[in-house]
Amino acid sequence: MEITTENKLRKLIIVGDKILLKPKKPSEQTKSGLYLPAGVHEREKVQSGYVMKTGPGYPIPMPAEDDEPWKEKEEQIRYIPLQAKEGDVAIFLQKGAIEVVYEGEKYFIVPQSSILMLEREDDLF
Repeated sequence: MEITTENKLRKLIIVGDKILLKPKKPSEQTKSGLYLPAGVHEREKVQSGYVMKTGPGYPIPMPAEDDEPWKEKEEQIRYIPLQAKEGDVAIFLQKGAIEVVYEGEKYFIVPQSSILMLEREDDLF
């Protein structure tokens, strides 16, 4: 299979409450005008990026049901989904981010707790 920009992240599985972000250039600005001032970028404590993939969320255990042993056992974990969705722009704390390079491009893996704000292009209301 040929690797294209659409499928190159297909093989990556992001786990738990983690989010894969592609960093934005400091001078980039969103369509709605959201941008981080130069002073924030100089300190590099806060950064912005595009949400590329998300994990399934926070795991919560299923209640134990041992009363019917003939039933097939289902997977015993459910997830509380994350707020971030693919395509969102995220403003995140760089302190909690792990930098990785995949297929020659730089990404950050960030826990949802490090994300300060999301911007979503589609209308929420």
